[in-house]
Amino acid sequence: MDNRPIGFFDSGIGGVTSIPYIMKMLPNERIVFYGDTARTPYGSKSPDTIREFSLQIADFLVKKNVKMIVIACNTVSSVAVPMLREKYPDIPIIGCITPTAKEVSKISKPNANIGIIATRGTVNAGVYQQKIEEMRSDVKVFSKACPALVPLIEEGLIDHEIMDMTTKYYLEGFVEENQIDTLVLGCTHYPLIKRSIQKLYPDLEIFSSSKEVAKAVELELEARDMLADQKEGKDEFYASDLSETFVTLIEKILGQEKDELKIGFEDLDIGE
Repeated sequence: MDNRPIGFFDSGIGGVTSIPYIMKMLPNERIVFYGDTARTPYGSKSPDTIREFSLQIADFLVKKNVKMIVIACNTVSSVAVPMLREKYPDIPIIGCITPTAKEVSKISKPNANIGIIATRGTVNAGVYQQKIEEMRSDVKVFSKACPALVPLIEEGLIDHEIMDMTTKYYLEGFVEENQIDTLVLGCTHYPLIKRSIQKLYPDLEIFSSSKEVAKAVELELEARDMLADQKEGKDEFYASDLSETFVTLIEKILGQEKDELKIGFEDLDIGE
C-alpha cells in the first residue's frame, strides 16, 4: 500500500488523456500532472533538448513526493526513458511506447498493415516500429509524422473543420497507399481527435497509447504492492503556461470543474 500520488508529465495537455482511465480503474489514486505548455511541441526538438526538459520536470515531480513517474508523452518516451530510470532508480518509470506496442502486437490480425501516426521526434526515433516488428514478424509497420496536429490541439481546435482538414491532409494518402487496417495514435494528444479520424476511416482499428499507459500503471502498482487504499487530497495539474485553453481542456477531458482540482502555474526556472 502506498498513498503517495502518481506523477504524470507531457509536453502539453495531451497526457491528461490517460488520466480518466486511471480514475476509473484506480479511483483511490491521486494524480500530480505537469504539462510543459510553454515549450510544446516537443516533436520538433532535438533529443538532447527533450532529455533536458524531461529531467527538469521529473525533478519537479520527485519534489512532489510521487511514488511513480508516468511519461505520458510518446516523444519523451522514445528518447528519455533509460536516462530517467538511471537518474531515479528507486522510482518506477513508465513510458507510452512499450505498453502500446505490446497490445498492438497481441491484438492485431495476421499480416496486418499497421500505421503509426506521431510527432516527428517519435517517428524519427523508430521505437514503435522496432518494438512491434520484434514481437510480430508477420506484420508491416508504416509511420507518418503529423507535426501540425499537436499545436492545433493545444489551441483547442478539436471539433473544428480546420482539424478535419488537417487530419485528412496527413492520413488520406498514408492510409490508402499502405492499405492501413490498424492505426496507432502514437501521441497522447491524438485521442482528442479520434472522432475526426473515425469520420474519415470508420473501418480502421484504432489503438490509443493513453489507454494502454493506464493499464501498465495498474499492473506495475499491483506488482509492487503500491496501490493506494484511499485518495488523500485533490488531483493537481501544473503547466509552464497556465492558459485558459489548458484549464478548459482539463475540465473537458476529465469531466470535472476546476474547483474540484488543484490547478497551478509552475515554470521550473525556465529561461534561467
